[in-house]
Amino acid sequence: MHFALLGNHRDGLEMACCLAETGRHELGAYTNSSLTPIIAKRCPTQAKLVTDLEEILADPAIESVIVASGPGHRAGHLRRALQSERHVLCVHPTDSSADLAYEAAMIQGDTGHVLFPLLYDGLHPGIVRLNALRKDENARVGKEKLVRLDVKSTGALLVAGGAKEHHLSLPVWPVLRKLGGEIAEVGAFAASEELGAEEPLLVAGRFEQGGLFEITLVPFQSDSSQRTIIVGDQGQLELHFPLGQPGPGYLTWQDQMGHLHEEAWQVWDPWPALVEIFEREVKAFEVRKGTQAKLFKPEAGASGSLVTWQDSIRSLELDDAVRRSVERRKFSALEYPEANEEVGFKGTMTLAGCALIWIVLLVVILSAWIPQLGWVIVPVLVVFLGLQLFRWIIPKTDRAPAKSFDTNVDSNKSK
Repeated sequence: MHFALLGNHRDGLEMACCLAETGRHELGAYTNSSLTPIIAKRCPTQAKLVTDLEEILADPAIESVIVASGPGHRAGHLRRALQSERHVLCVHPTDSSADLAYEAAMIQGDTGHVLFPLLYDGLHPGIVRLNALRKDENARVGKEKLVRLDVKSTGALLVAGGAKEHHLSLPVWPVLRKLGGEIAEVGAFAASEELGAEEPLLVAGRFEQGGLFEITLVPFQSDSSQRTIIVGDQGQLELHFPLGQPGPGYLTWQDQMGHLHEEAWQVWDPWPALVEIFEREVKAFEVRKGTQAKLFKPEAGASGSLVTWQDSIRSLELDDAVRRSVERRKFSALEYPEANEEVGFKGTMTLAGCALIWIVLLVVILSAWIPQLGWVIVPVLVVFLGLQLFRWIIPKTDRAPAKSFDTNVDSNKSK
């Protein structure tokens, strides 16, 4: 597969080099001249430097695009690449809010091509193993009470969103969602009501399925580290990255006999895992389109973890909820309504029922002058009640419900 690289973001460059190094993909074009020495060294290809985006998208040989542009151009490049009906890989975050992510998901739903975020935090083997131990009866944890994440970073909490704009982007959400599921409520505390790049941040909240979480983020430290602790009523599991992700990791836990266990991982390269998942998504697309899949078959024991565009949407929603919580000094509740056929039917019938009440009321009033209008009420009621039978007459489909583009709702906004 031939692909193009837009921009020079580090994550996009690493993904491009990893794709090229597999030998199954070839970099056809890139847009930033500063990458020429790196591409010449790491990518076995004769890629050409093209500064015009439309020239790249007009090339029929380009089958996928990596959007690694700067914050000021990322939104436009992502939108245009999706509209050109190509597979798109995009660095995270896409924008300062989830609006662009919603729009991208809708465009992808129309084109059917793969839309893939470069998010790897939840794929680390240590995180996968930690998640498995949560359900292992041999690990002495008991009923989970709390998930704690302590993160120290050499960089800032805020990322550039433009020439003078900065916004929050936290890397912890994929890990939290993998360990505890969807998040129902979020509250955050900072030194002031406006987030600063150098200020620490405290975040707390609740999972939809029960359990609490607590996050401590301290930027601009001398070194990076990340510690994840799952606290239960019988014990705890602890995963420590002394150099931060994706550096070496150490997992400690006790079994039911009280024996202490420690597992370790060396420095982990996340990009082959992302390449593998992306290739599986492309292969699934080719199967859906009825074409012959030419991509590799995953080897036995390969990672089964998935990354979807929904992960990017959730992370942006949660970042926005944290920002609102800091500004308003209030907790934010998040609602995830399912947009499926049953919900759509109920909504439509609710509107029809309300309209029917007003029609009946109007007919009753007018029938005082025109008695014949009273007979209109009966057929209208019969039609409305007949529509309700469709819920039982029409069989339900076996397909999974369509993913909703979820919105954050401030629980105190209506007060």
